[in-house]
Amino acid sequence: MLRVTTSTFCLSCHRVRLLVPPSASSSTHPIKKPENEHTVNSLYDLSVDVRKIRKLKGWILTESTAYVSETADLLRDMGADAAAISRILETHPEAVLCPPEEVATQRELWESVCPRKKELMSIVEKFPASFFALTRHSHQRANILYFLSLRLSKRIISKMMASAPQSFSWPVEQNQEVVHTLRETYLDLGGDEGNVRVWLQKLLIQNPYILLRPAQAWRDSVGFLREQGFSTEELLSLVSNLRASIAELHPAAMQLALAYIQETFSCSAEELKQTVIRCPAVLYYSLPTLMGRYQGLMDAGLSAEQVKESPNVLELTTQIVLYRMDKLASYGYDVRSGSLGVIVGTKKDFEMSYGKLQLRQQRPLFNPAAPL
Repeated sequence: MLRVTTSTFCLSCHRVRLLVPPSASSSTHPIKKPENEHTVNSLYDLSVDVRKIRKLKGWILTESTAYVSETADLLRDMGADAAAISRILETHPEAVLCPPEEVATQRELWESVCPRKKELMSIVEKFPASFFALTRHSHQRANILYFLSLRLSKRIISKMMASAPQSFSWPVEQNQEVVHTLRETYLDLGGDEGNVRVWLQKLLIQNPYILLRPAQAWRDSVGFLREQGFSTEELLSLVSNLRASIAELHPAAMQLALAYIQETFSCSAEELKQTVIRCPAVLYYSLPTLMGRYQGLMDAGLSAEQVKESPNVLELTTQIVLYRMDKLASYGYDVRSGSLGVIVGTKKDFEMSYGKLQLRQQRPLFNPAAPL
């Protein structure tokens, strides 16, 4: 009986094996596409680390058509030396797959806002993916002309093209809608018509991704804050401080953050508004982030009253706060019994505060020039 069962089972396995398509068995061991020897050798000639490309983006080496020497010639003509060409192709090897005529058009568009070779080459080295992003040139050209018509400086436009190239790849009408919304928001909040261009230029310098946010997102965020009782002057200040981040905020998430801050600080609606004005960051940090940072401050021995007086401390991670507290403690300053103003701010701000304490400790206890 056992022999019969075994033979039947084996026969069934054989039948199943016959039903499996050939592609299923080969999929476990796919046939590796051979590398293009001409591409590999050309990259070696330019001192490019081919092993790095092979490890991260090996598919590029298998493409049948590549323009390694043509891309290198173009970069060389733009002012790149051998080392720069090697770095660019290692960082963004997809560049060798771009047809030379397409890259030539791309170069022409970039030179229209960045005519100096040295500056353009610096951008290409830092943002090769943006330069070699061969999107619709008609859209790029239309968007460049539109931003120039707004009297934005070419330096800002080139920075936008480098940092947020997507905003130049879609129809110009989308950017026009966002800019129109920004202008309306600024004027509705009491901004001066004569300062619209300066204000917009400031936003674009601080955050080039501003144009990637839908216009409706701006309206929703500003509308929510207006419902919370912020005056037009306060809203203008918040929008300017939050820059493009305000378009990333969701009313539901902001509501949770505000409710948590009000409950934690046991403050009134007016005090909550002042806290947000002093520290707009509480609006865009997620609730888990706010809770984690506040608990970290409590674990470090700080009081809720101290945090309430200096809410900007929530902009710092717990690790940064502990490092700064230890640094100040080495000079006899105990943050737990003083103000948190000395540890808030940027790294530069803290170094200035720390330097003042250091000088104060080194100052002599008596004035050697004074008469005895």
